[in-house]
Amino acid sequence: MHSDAIAVPGSSALIEPATWRDLNELRRIEKICFPKDSWPIFDLVGVLTFPSVVRLKAVIDDHMVGFVAGDVRKSKKLAWIATICVLPPFRGQGIGGALLDACEERLNVPHVRLSVRTTNMEAIQLYLNRGYQKVGLWKNYYGDGEDALVMEKELKL
Repeated sequence: MHSDAIAVPGSSALIEPATWRDLNELRRIEKICFPKDSWPIFDLVGVLTFPSVVRLKAVIDDHMVGFVAGDVRKSKKLAWIATICVLPPFRGQGIGGALLDACEERLNVPHVRLSVRTTNMEAIQLYLNRGYQKVGLWKNYYGDGEDALVMEKELKL
């Protein structure tokens, strides 16, 4: 177990910092979780290496089952959850919420935002349950023309 690992209550998952060494596994789960719009490899390398990004992975039996990245923009006193995903067989175990909570704790800015497909009701409910509010809509945001709901949460510093 990694020294920075956090146990996910009710699951065998651990949350640990992610590094560039996780590129192949992150690529694999991005393609499974986001078949219509998984990130290109250059974006994945960036999210795993840029110093302003908080990146965490959920691991079960030494395999990545979830990932979150928070892009901190200190000058704007804001962070964006750039991506968050949990492999389908591991959903409903609290892993997504635990990843989100652990990421938020490390952002060190007063506000966090994210965007989500308007049809992703499971994710939208997770965000609402964690204190996010709907603050905007980006029309035709995704490659297939679907809109993105923009949500924001005020963080306690």
